[in-house]
Amino acid sequence: MSAEQIPPVDRSNLCTVGEAVAPGVPNTELKPDGQQKGYVILCDEERRKGFVRPVRQKYVHVGTRPKYPLRDLTPEELEKNKQYGYVKYEPYPEELRPLCGAYWTEARLRSGCGTVTTMGRELSETYARDPKFYGATFCCHCGKHFPVGENGEFVWDGTNEKVGT
Repeated sequence: MSAEQIPPVDRSNLCTVGEAVAPGVPNTELKPDGQQKGYVILCDEERRKGFVRPVRQKYVHVGTRPKYPLRDLTPEELEKNKQYGYVKYEPYPEELRPLCGAYWTEARLRSGCGTVTTMGRELSETYARDPKFYGATFCCHCGKHFPVGENGEFVWDGTNEKVGT
């Protein structure tokens, strides 16, 4: 079945993997390892309707990276922003104006641990059926959830494709 033939996603009937507090409502309390006790997923019958992306179970925590070349901060910028710890500035191209750019800290520039995390079939199939279903995912090394999507911190293992796009 081609992607054009796959019916639109119906998010009205949700299920859970792990613990639930009610049907389709996961227990979001954190376990000692940082994972939630339960996660929402698309139910089996919804996932069986077809996937718009490959089913992938592994992703890499690459962190956030600038899209545009960085420059050093001016002495004025350093003084004005010293309480934030900024070390670089990313000016945005003219076509993105009125947005001017972004300041970067050393920690943000070093974000992403490079660890590969593996997730279960139900979560993987939910991503494959509806790539933008989740707003964050878990890093097994860092023990925390981080954003996914165009500005997210993960790529599918073996690719440059952002998780959640």
